[in-house]
This record gives sequence, C-alpha cells and structure tokens, in this order.
Amino acid sequence: MPLARSLSMTSLNGLPQWEDEDLPVEDLLLFEVSWEVTNKVGGIYTVIQTKAKTTADEWGENYFLVGPYFEQNVKTQVEACEPANPAVKKAMDTMKSQGCQVFFGRWLIEGSPYVLLFDIGSAAWNLDRWKGEFWDVSNIGIPFHDREANDAVIFGSLTAWFLKEFDDKPNIIAHFHEWQAGVGLILSRSRKLPVATIFTTHATLLGRYLCAASIDFYNNLDQFDIDKEAGERQIYHRYCMERASVHCAHVFTTVSQITAVEAEHMLKRNPDVVTPNGLNIKKFSAMHEFQNLHSMYKARIQEFIRGHFYGHLDFSLEKTLFFFIAGRYEFSNKGADMFLEALSRLNFLLRVHKTDVTVVVFFIMPAKTNNFNVETLKGQAVRKPCLPFLHFLYTTDNKGEIPDLNKILDRDDITIMKRAIFSTQRHCLPPVTTHNMIDDGNDPILNTIRRIGLFNNRTDRVKVIVHPEFLSSTSPLLPLDYEEFVRGCHLGVFPSYYEPWGYTPAECTVMGIPSVTTNLSGFGCFMQEHVADPAAYGIYIVDRRFRSPDESCNQLTQFLYRFCQQSRRQRIIQRNRTERLSDLLDWRYLGRYYMHARHLALSRTFPDKFEMEPCAPPKTEGFRYPRPSSVPPSPSASQHSSPHHSEGEEEDEDERYDEDEEAERDRQNIKSPFSLGALPQGKNKQHGEYRN
Repeated sequence: MPLARSLSMTSLNGLPQWEDEDLPVEDLLLFEVSWEVTNKVGGIYTVIQTKAKTTADEWGENYFLVGPYFEQNVKTQVEACEPANPAVKKAMDTMKSQGCQVFFGRWLIEGSPYVLLFDIGSAAWNLDRWKGEFWDVSNIGIPFHDREANDAVIFGSLTAWFLKEFDDKPNIIAHFHEWQAGVGLILSRSRKLPVATIFTTHATLLGRYLCAASIDFYNNLDQFDIDKEAGERQIYHRYCMERASVHCAHVFTTVSQITAVEAEHMLKRNPDVVTPNGLNIKKFSAMHEFQNLHSMYKARIQEFIRGHFYGHLDFSLEKTLFFFIAGRYEFSNKGADMFLEALSRLNFLLRVHKTDVTVVVFFIMPAKTNNFNVETLKGQAVRKPCLPFLHFLYTTDNKGEIPDLNKILDRDDITIMKRAIFSTQRHCLPPVTTHNMIDDGNDPILNTIRRIGLFNNRTDRVKVIVHPEFLSSTSPLLPLDYEEFVRGCHLGVFPSYYEPWGYTPAECTVMGIPSVTTNLSGFGCFMQEHVADPAAYGIYIVDRRFRSPDESCNQLTQFLYRFCQQSRRQRIIQRNRTERLSDLLDWRYLGRYYMHARHLALSRTFPDKFEMEPCAPPKTEGFRYPRPSSVPPSPSASQHSSPHHSEGEEEDEDERYDEDEEAERDRQNIKSPFSLGALPQGKNKQHGEYRN
C-alpha cells in the first residue's frame, strides 16, 4: 500500500527533471528477476513492490517481474491471466511442454505489473544436472545441504532457459536482484544470449556477516582476506555466486554510496550506477492531514499505555513521547545495542534535570515467542471497566446541564467502580516485554535491559516495551498496522551500523515523523548530500564512521535529550519540515537512476542499435535544502541566557515561523537539473578516510 503524505503550498513539486532520450520501449522487453517477487523476505520486496508502478507506467505491457512460485502467496496476491505478448507465451508453452510449471498473472499491487513465477519444486528433479552445468561454466560447487543455494540454482536455471527461448527480436533487458537471482545472469552470459543484463546488490553477503560479528568493518575494508573470511563463515559458494554475477553483468548497480565503497572492496568492482531506493507516495489534498493522523494514532497508542502501565501510570500522557526502533532482529547491525546504551544515559539526564517528560520506547523486532504475556493482557483488560463511566460522563456533559451527583452513579455503579479501582492495584512492575520469549535468558535486548536496569520503575523517565512481533491491526494488545503506529509516534531511532539503504527512516520521513539514522546507512548519506542541515528537517544523523562507539553513543544521547526539550509547537514545526522532504524519496524522482542503468546496459550490449554519450551516471546532488532561517527546530540552537525565559519570548519565536514562506524559500533554493558531467574519479577511492 502506498504511503500517504500531504500536497499543498508546502510541497516541493519543482524537482529537477532529468533529460534523457526515451527508449523505444515498444520494441523492448524488460524482465526484473528477484527471489522476492510476490515473496516477502526482506527489504528487496519493498523496493520491487513500490517501484512497480513507476516502471509499469514507463514500460506498459512490456514489463514483467520474474520470481518463485509459492502457493500461499499466489492465492492472495496474484490474479491469473494469459500473457498477451506472443513471444512470452511461446517461451512459457515450450517450458510447460517439457514438464516445468510456469504461472502467469498480474500482481495485485499498485501498477498491477505482470508476474511470471517458476515452480521450484516441479523442476527439482533437474537439480543435479543443473548444478553440473553451473560447475562447468563457473567452477562454483554448491553443497547439497544448502537448501537456499540449491533453490537459487534451480531458479536461475529456469530463468536462463526462459530467456533462451526468445528470438533476436524484441531486444531484452534482464535486471537481476541479489545473489539468489544471479545464477540466471551467469548462465545467460555463458550461453551468450542476446540479453542486456543488470545486477543490483542491495547488501553484500560478506559485509552483512562481518558486521554481525562485531568487527570494525569500515575501518578495515582494505585489510580483509575476502576468500578466508567467506570460507570461515561457510558461505564461500554463495560469495562466489554473488561475485560472479557482479562481474558477468553488463551494468552493476548498488543502492547507496556507502554500499558502493563496500562493493568495491568485497566484490572487486565499482558500481556503474548508484540507484537509491524510493517509495511510491500517495498525496493528500490538505497539508495538515498528516498532523491530524499523528494526533489520532497517538491517542490509540496512549490507550495501550494506560493499560500496560496500570497501577504505575504516575506520569502525564500529554507529556509523554513515543520513540521506536523496528526491523529485522540484528542486534548490532540495526544499532539496538547503541540505542539501549543511549536510553540508559538519557534516563540519567532526565532524572538529574528533574524533567516532567517521560519517554516510552518500543522495540518492534520479531523474535521467537510462545504467546502473549499474561500480565500485558491483564493490563488491557483492567482498563475496560472504567470506559462505560467515562462515556456516561461525556454524554451527560454534552446535554449542557450540570448533572445531579446523586443520579450519576447508583449503589451498584459505585460498587463496580470500586472493584475496577481495586483491580488496578499492582504489586509488580509493568512488564518489559509484551510476549513470553522462548529463550529470554539469551536474548541480547533483554540481557542489555537487565544490565542497564531499565525495568520500568516509577522513578525511571525512560520506559521500555519490547514487542517481539510485527504489528497488526488484529492484535488484541496494540491493534495498529505498522504505518498507523509510526504516524502515532514522535521519533523513529535507527542507529544502524550496517544499513545499505534503510527503509524505516525513509518511511518515517514520508509520514512526517522525525528520525535518527547514521552516516553508515545509505539513507543517512543520501540526506547529507541533499540537506544542508538535516537535523533542522528532523533527520538526525549519528556519526558512526569517524567517531568511537562511546562518542557516537553520546551524540545519540544528545539528539534524544534535545528532542525531549522541544516544545509541542517546535515538534509540529519540525514535522512539517520533515514531511516536505518526501519528494526526495518519490520513485518518480529516483526512478531516473534505473532508467540510466537500463540505457547504459543496452548501449553496451547492442552498441549498433543503442548509442549513449560517454558520461557518468546522474549524481544524487540535484538540489540541496538550506537550513531554515525560522524558529530553531531544537532548543540547542536557541539557549536562553536565563534558565527560565518568559512565555512572551517563546511566542515571539513562534511568530517568526511561516510555513508557506519557508516552503517557498526551499523551492527557490533547489539547484539546477542534474549535470551528467564526469564524476570525479577519486570520489570512491578515498581509502584513507576509513583508517581515521
């Protein structure tokens, strides 16, 4: 589902248009191959799903997604139909006649692209033969016990077989994502098929493994013995599949500059094009709509908090901020270790300064559980008996009459109310986790919480709630979808150490929610290129590249503490600014990089038919947002000489802010359209910076 944002006088719709010659798509076929087509495994699913509409608008009926067939996914996501293209139908019929199950239909997402799905199980009897053929062309052996790699060989062999069934016309572009689809690319090139190939790595295999092992990865990029490291982790065959795919492709792309540097060292090839990830953005007609959604879903989260902290709700919900971290449960890679340490320091600062602000932090990271926590379910149950009394008082007030106190409650009502009040008495602390964890003694998040002592005590100004499941609107605890939950929070915190792109902070930005990211994530680097002062626009970037872990943790703590110091007015202003960055992340803008990659692949594969001026790929520096000159987004930039300033001073600060005027100034500061001039060759080769 597309994420929604507002469109008003404040939206930056003057983005520079990238001028490139249109490809004759009517004479071309584009196949995009990935293991995550209709099959959600990770972030690549989001990339393909959100990009589909923009690509389908450009290519129409000549755009096809290729993936594996899983019955449970197809039943709910795909509408079966017959291919209209005769060449595609002929290739499918040939494969079906030889015993392969091939399914065709439309993926029921925005853009409704065609999907072509291969049944891996029906072709598994060819596995040994295809593994032998793959060995003959690449000298890469696949162990029998690696189910995922074996499935990749079957999937790649079917893909190459399908592409082989086409004649010289029409010309074909095949775009492969990640190593699971790479076998098809390797076989296509070894058989010299007339196909323009593109390979995109969203994260290198070895990079993810090394970072998960708490190795100082970025400071030692040029020091690793790649073959040795891959062999020790028993992924050498997968690494070879990935590296061979990279070097066989006509065009190699990756999703960010930080991953481009990583790929240069891990895979030994510089990317030809950097293709940042975007989102398919739906626009509201009113600018203030996303602020209304924030208020509405914040109230829903507050209802959950009332139940979860029953008996200990001695803090004001109106002065409570909701922070969250979400994503795969990769404790170090996702920065959960640093976040917890920063929360401990933030708790100390808030207690020392005797602030009345309370921070409730959610960890939305799926882990193995066996059921809901009984104490958590009880919390949601004990608050419900009080709701009828609140509803009665509300309807009485609406009559415009002062109620008779003797008629408001009879003896039975008073008895029920007393029972409800007595039931809220609690003799234990509010639970840290909403579920029963299967192995909580070895859980890294829970062990860290035990070490730093964040047990939701009354004196703690930072409360922690671990929700080890993805959010769902059907949950009996927190009945919100992920998008609704994000809209109701105040800040998303994602201090990742290894994050090739980072969809979670991007989704926050589109919804007008400030977020914390790092300069080791693709999203953080992208924002640093485009925004002069990211913090003013609600994008806080922690330096994890050139600072020690302790210094980075202190910086994160300061970001969180300063955010807690903001007034409600300042948070509203900052959300307006954050939401204005949405245009940067729209596929209608970022799709140009994929267009460039496809044109480049055609010119290299069919130089006699497609010509392209020798130039560098479009740079991600089309324009740059200046620092806003109005009300500072954080008290850090507007410290008063006295500890207690007057309310009049705060009002004067607010009067300096004009949303429409500031948005117009942003529009006027957009730089000229992209220059396709030569990119400085030394840009990606500053290895010395990693040794700082």
